[in-house]
Amino acid sequence: MLVTDSQIDIFHHSEALRNNHAGAYSCFEGWIRDHNDGHEVEKLEYEVFEPIAIKEGKKIINEAMELYEILGANCIHRKGLLQIGDCAVWVGVTAAHRNDAFIACRFIIDEVKIRLPIWKKEFYRNGDSGWVNCENCGRKN
Repeated sequence: MLVTDSQIDIFHHSEALRNNHAGAYSCFEGWIRDHNDGHEVEKLEYEVFEPIAIKEGKKIINEAMELYEILGANCIHRKGLLQIGDCAVWVGVTAAHRNDAFIACRFIIDEVKIRLPIWKKEFYRNGDSGWVNCENCGRKN
């Protein structure tokens, strides 16, 4: 688990998971979109309490390794100011078989969204801004 204020080098991180025993690679990329809940979004800012986010993120990956027959997994989440189209979060998983890679990848991103202390602030084209879904933090979607 990594937290970074730099663009995520998806190719580099996916290559780091390459394994000759793996027959499957699954990934999730979360991108910054230009709208949310009827607002035109201009940019986002992520705030992260890094020590806990990294510790809990590693626990999530370890749980995935125990629950599913996967060979490797990693997750990277951005912090700071992000622009429309930027990749905000990436999860990569390798496994011998595709179903294990798919479900472990889904498990990791779902748990990251619930358990990590990461807050998202949207900046709107009309000049307003606001923290997103803070009232729903900790609730599974």
